[in-house]
Amino acid sequence: MVGQFWKISLCTLLVLLMTGCYFGSASKVNTGGSGDITVWLAYWDIDDGSKDIKRLKGTVYNISYFAAYFDKDDKLFIPEEITQKKEELENLSGKAYLSFVNDKEKSDGTNILKDKDVLRRVFENDESMQNHIDKILSLTKQGKYDGVEIDYEALWKDADLTKKFLVFIDKLYTQAGAAGLKVRIVLEPKTPFSAGFSKGPEYVVMMYNLYGLHSDPGPKANREFIQSVLGKMQKLPGEKSVAFATGGCLWGSNGVKRLLTEDEAVALAKKQHAKINRDKESGCQVFSYEEDSITYTIWYADAETIKYWRSAALEIGDTNISLWRMGGNSDIGKIQ
Repeated sequence: MVGQFWKISLCTLLVLLMTGCYFGSASKVNTGGSGDITVWLAYWDIDDGSKDIKRLKGTVYNISYFAAYFDKDDKLFIPEEITQKKEELENLSGKAYLSFVNDKEKSDGTNILKDKDVLRRVFENDESMQNHIDKILSLTKQGKYDGVEIDYEALWKDADLTKKFLVFIDKLYTQAGAAGLKVRIVLEPKTPFSAGFSKGPEYVVMMYNLYGLHSDPGPKANREFIQSVLGKMQKLPGEKSVAFATGGCLWGSNGVKRLLTEDEAVALAKKQHAKINRDKESGCQVFSYEEDSITYTIWYADAETIKYWRSAALEIGDTNISLWRMGGNSDIGKIQ
């Protein structure tokens, strides 16, 4: 009798998973898998981010320290906030990665984000590319990191830059391996995955730009978006990771748009006495309110959202999970 009960229960669970029509089940099953969890810790939110990481104690995960970037003279450097915090967190994580981005510091102290020109200069010829690789490996080894993460963006519309970037990845992976370092490459969801990526690095694809500052209100990701991108990712060789985003975004009917952390969204809903609903297609929390004749709409992710997104990804295949980013996620410990 007991055996028959469990057979029926198992069959029911499988039907629910295959149909994907029941959010409650999807958010509570298939959230495991053998893949690692990697979390990003940004230098500008280092203290709050560290609090989130400590809430994850007991979870198998890695930390990607975000990020080393270029100074006004095109020289890579690591923000002091990262160096000061890494030692404190060393015993709380698995592997530690140093992330490199193509942001550039200007002479006035402001930054150029996703600067293609600095990449053109460091990839200009074999010598400049090798010097760039040497500096990346030197900073990574000196900081006692386990691996390198490259997050160079906004380059795919430039054919020459794309070609050089692919050469760079291949050389970096070979030389990093010889130095005992792992390599992660972060890619945008619209990256041409069949461009000719070399086998070896872990390829991390961002899945959080479905809606945002560039669009009308909506979720950063939903089941259809996640599974569609994962299907295209099959063209990538080797180990893969999907990256989800915590927090959310606020849209005002007057055109105002801004990003929010989960904690900020929860506090705002409480202040405005707004009713929060969970969207079935994305697992996101949604609410709206009116103030001074302006309607505001907020979509944000919480721990249940992350579990739902991860479940949607695992339906396609086992994969590593990365979370952008730590800071302002008071219930992050519930993702387990």
